[in-house]
Amino acid sequence: MNFDLDALRSFSVGMELGSFAKAADKLGRSTSAVSAQLKKLEEQAGTPILRKEGRGLGLTDAGEVLLGYARRILELNDEACMAVGGLELEGWVRLGLQEDFCEHLLSEVLGRFARSHPGVRIEAKVARNGELVTQVQTAKLDLALAWHTGNGTPHMEPVGAYPLQWIGPADRLPGPWGERGEPVPLVAFEAPCLVRSMATEALDRAGIPWRLVFTSPSLGGVWAAVAAGLGVTVRTHFGMTPNLRILSPREYGLPALPELGLAIHRAEAEPAPACRRLLEIVRERVAELGGRLR
Repeated sequence: MNFDLDALRSFSVGMELGSFAKAADKLGRSTSAVSAQLKKLEEQAGTPILRKEGRGLGLTDAGEVLLGYARRILELNDEACMAVGGLELEGWVRLGLQEDFCEHLLSEVLGRFARSHPGVRIEAKVARNGELVTQVQTAKLDLALAWHTGNGTPHMEPVGAYPLQWIGPADRLPGPWGERGEPVPLVAFEAPCLVRSMATEALDRAGIPWRLVFTSPSLGGVWAAVAAGLGVTVRTHFGMTPNLRILSPREYGLPALPELGLAIHRAEAEPAPACRRLLEIVRERVAELGGRLR
């Protein structure tokens, strides 16, 4: 028995987006066609893969297992397509990205891209937001995935907006601070830092005192300090490690936080073919990650 690849893709995309109607729109299919594909998967699996969960659908135990395999099968299929179609691609692409995306983009996307396009050389640079944007503007980078601070570049493409979160250690109970009048212990990047400024401004507007207890030049240092219980930090959900958790603002006496835009910046309006192909892959992977983590 061979699972149907199109059905696996509808199943995977539907779970990532949290809606099979949205999956149908994204994949250019009707909702009835997607429903038929899901029914076919259940027939092939010989067991239900979805169950009713409130007003929506959740995964059965078999569905969780199948989803993991579906993602692996589709990744290999897509890598094969890239490899066959990218044999003639050659060149050099300089990509910049934030530390938040290193784990998923460097290890997954760039590794697959390099294997599928052996004639393309990739130079990746991990840096802070302002440096990435400056290097795109001065043509030292071809592409950069960076938080959108409101100051765009000529060839910027917004790819989403993600809520900022209060993040604390997974195994400790911090706060609540707002009720006790104690300063919120903040762990943050070294200044200047856009997210750090947004966090302190939100606390100031709410009249909640705060103090910086730890600063770091790297995201790894921030995560380690929070996990150790030194304080809390503010980031999006991207790159969070398992020893951390998102804190409810109301439960912990913290102010609500805004969303932060994300954009891909290009040095040129019409990038070279190799650069354009990597841009497409990064864009797709960010959308996939954003949908899955939401």
